[in-house]
Amino acid sequence: MPERQNQGVHTRGVAVVTGASSGIGAATARRLAAEGYEVVAAARRMDRLAELAASEPRIRAVALDVTSPESVAALAAEVPDVAVLVNNAGGAIGTETIERADPQDWQDMFATNVLGVLRVTQALLPALEAGDGGHVVVTGSIAGHLVYEGGGGYTAAKHGAAALVETLRLELNGRPVRVTEIAPGMVQTAEFSLVRMRGDQAAADRVYAGVPNPLTAEDIADCIAFVVTRPTHVNVDLVVVKPLAQAAPHKVHRLPAE
Repeated sequence: MPERQNQGVHTRGVAVVTGASSGIGAATARRLAAEGYEVVAAARRMDRLAELAASEPRIRAVALDVTSPESVAALAAEVPDVAVLVNNAGGAIGTETIERADPQDWQDMFATNVLGVLRVTQALLPALEAGDGGHVVVTGSIAGHLVYEGGGGYTAAKHGAAALVETLRLELNGRPVRVTEIAPGMVQTAEFSLVRMRGDQAAADRVYAGVPNPLTAEDIADCIAFVVTRPTHVNVDLVVVKPLAQAAPHKVHRLPAE
């Protein structure tokens, strides 16, 4: 976005990042702050956010639960003018087949990956249209464009998020808001696979075992920074990014164990 003046300091404007307490969200908050944005880092774990905000003066911590309408409304009340919204809160739960899946796991994944994006985007659209206009970014996944066994709930949720992005872009056509999906493949972070494997660290480690150089959270933050800093007439619809070792969800090169 064009640079704006904020209390005597040149800034690109306010960037709101959800799910900012760890992983891709935290990396994105740090990267956008380095790019000149005043970052509102939003998540449920305020202790993690406080550490993040203490590391960078351009980052402000705000409590947010994307599944709570009241929490989302409180966030919107704090940010009347937003240049960038990064809908990053989400995640996967379990690897059970559809035959054995717990419907509650699917509900929880839809609540964050789809309905959370809907709530936050709806609440911040007036702020995104203020000033010079804004940019909605959704952290999707290659799981939103392909499917694989044991991933039914997550792929369904990320397909839903991808459909939301495509529909939103059509509906906002002619208004000053850009819409982008970032769809990563295998990203190694401290928590994503651990949560998916229900706290089983050994199972989480096996996801990345032998994979040479999986993506990092900073790689995805780099992609997000690139799309939001293009000229305002340029809309990057979709970025699909995978490590070189990954050709598809089910096709990953792994080095033999030593």
